[in-house]
Amino acid sequence: MKFISWNVNGFRACLQKGFGDFFSSADADIFCLQETKMQPEQADFSPEGYYKYFHSAVKKGYSGTAVYTKKEPLSVTYGLNGEHTDEGRVITCEYEDFYFVCCYVPNAQDGLKRIDYRMEFEDAMRGYLSSLDKKKPVVYCGDLNVAHEEIDLKNPKTNRGNAGFSDEERGKFTELLGAGFADTFRRLYPDTVTYSWWSYRFRAREKNAGWRIDYFVVSERFMDRVRDSIILTDVMGSDHCPVELIVE
Repeated sequence: MKFISWNVNGFRACLQKGFGDFFSSADADIFCLQETKMQPEQADFSPEGYYKYFHSAVKKGYSGTAVYTKKEPLSVTYGLNGEHTDEGRVITCEYEDFYFVCCYVPNAQDGLKRIDYRMEFEDAMRGYLSSLDKKKPVVYCGDLNVAHEEIDLKNPKTNRGNAGFSDEERGKFTELLGAGFADTFRRLYPDTVTYSWWSYRFRAREKNAGWRIDYFVVSERFMDRVRDSIILTDVMGSDHCPVELIVE
């Protein structure tokens, strides 16, 4: 099976930049999006052979997630046990032998203005994933808005303490891994330097001055099914590139 996750930074804009061609060529079993910035009726992308599920923010043009899946899930839920639903950040699809959780984690923002909410969200998400993991393995993916280690961003020293590389956010990711989950890319490629997001400023992508903040995280007992975890750096259309997980 092939899973793909992509922060499209505005789905309507990305559709104008070749998204459909990439979607077709990727032929993923599950393809999920973050930062759709739209309500479901604002764009019609309904590829044949896929079920689609959208979770949009109450605030127009903000946040939002979506899942396209070839196989109809046993169930689909939004938010975290009925909470954290207003910003459209979480979609969970249940299948026979795993849960698939698409997430757009809140940005702590400049000056860590939103760090308290970010910490609340992180604790709720870790608890939620752990509760699912007690039932069946979990595949958790999306824009998790954190570069976990110094290897995960181009300029760690100058970004220490900034949103996405604060001690608080990195610590929460460490807690998640300690709760029985694995960062698939880093587990397979412990020394590889590859990024998934680049600022639109200062020609950052051209210079490859980026951050790895898009992930596939899985239950430890699911790792034996993982065949590869890939960052598709050549795919354009957003300030993020897609990430891919291949499982047997």
